[in-house]
Amino acid sequence: MYKVRTYNQISAKGLDRFPRDNYEIASEFAAPDAFMLRSQKLHDLDVPESVLAAARCGAGVNNIPVDRFSEQGIVVFNTPGANANAVKELVIAGMLLASRDIVGGMNYSQSLTDIDDAAVMSKDVEAAKKNYAGGEISGKTLGVVGLGAIGSIIANTALELGMNVVGYDPAISIEAAWSLSSRVERMENLQALLSRCDFITLHVPAIEATHHMINAEMLRCCKPNAVLLNFAREQIVDEEALVEALEQNQLGKYVADFPSPLLLGRDNVLLLPHLGASTSEAEENCAVMAADQLMDFLENGNILNSVNFPKTRMGRNGGHRITFCNRNVSGVLGQVLSILADRSINVIDMVNKSRGDVAYSIIDVEQQPGDEVIAAIADIEEVVRVRAL
Repeated sequence: MYKVRTYNQISAKGLDRFPRDNYEIASEFAAPDAFMLRSQKLHDLDVPESVLAAARCGAGVNNIPVDRFSEQGIVVFNTPGANANAVKELVIAGMLLASRDIVGGMNYSQSLTDIDDAAVMSKDVEAAKKNYAGGEISGKTLGVVGLGAIGSIIANTALELGMNVVGYDPAISIEAAWSLSSRVERMENLQALLSRCDFITLHVPAIEATHHMINAEMLRCCKPNAVLLNFAREQIVDEEALVEALEQNQLGKYVADFPSPLLLGRDNVLLLPHLGASTSEAEENCAVMAADQLMDFLENGNILNSVNFPKTRMGRNGGHRITFCNRNVSGVLGQVLSILADRSINVIDMVNKSRGDVAYSIIDVEQQPGDEVIAAIADIEEVVRVRAL
């Protein structure tokens, strides 16, 4: 019986994926096999040794101590693309809000409470509407920074809306490239993209390499009336440099999903309360994907959409399965195979993958490996964790 400890309010549609004859789901377990969470911060958590995996119902994992979990042999999953449509729709809404003063017009309309005569109101509205005029996004150029699951779908949608689209992503995956329209022009560097665009939308993860990616130097490359949209993470933009650029008319507007004291009260800043993935559909999609990934790992050892372990999958064709992770140094796999060979355990099939400092292997064998075999593999110096499934 696998035990999954949940944090936050996880969609019932995702939790219902777990068969109750093989899984227990609760918010309290002394020795869970896995965590399933949304925004709960785990950095200060004393993690039980029983934990094998943590699944984040969302794309960002800055609330999880990924490096520490890697050292403990804990696989960290995320759900890239599950909330892509929700974020896409909000980014499109952000562009429309920035290009036309919709918010100002709505606030004006709501202020007409002291006018009782419809004719008078109509006359006042006709006289005032020029104050809230704007432009259209069709024909404008959108720059997409980060062409993963979310960036790609935004780029494709913008093309359908009549925009010109350029993109920049130095690490675009083959899968993302296949999903991206050929009409999206690839830019060689960030500066070139910024100088071309009327709108710029950011869709990169919050990692050390992207911290303050948008800084004073980059902002000087932007068109004076350009709109910068940030529905990724607040750390990507240097807010002090952003405010300076807005005040010096180096940038037209900033639209973000992350309120900040430094940005409040500014006419050229539109802030939302982190609504990017806040739709019932996105929450369901993320929970379903997270649940499916956890089950496949716990039951079969397969890994898909991990941020710290390599993508590793092998179908089950009989026999018994052993999985292990180790520090990515030479000779470990050979030692494991020697242990099996010394005990006349025949290997049916195997796969070995690595990612950075982590290596992971799945081995199917004919004979049931006993506790002594598993203990011998665990005693190899560089092996971090071993399982018999």
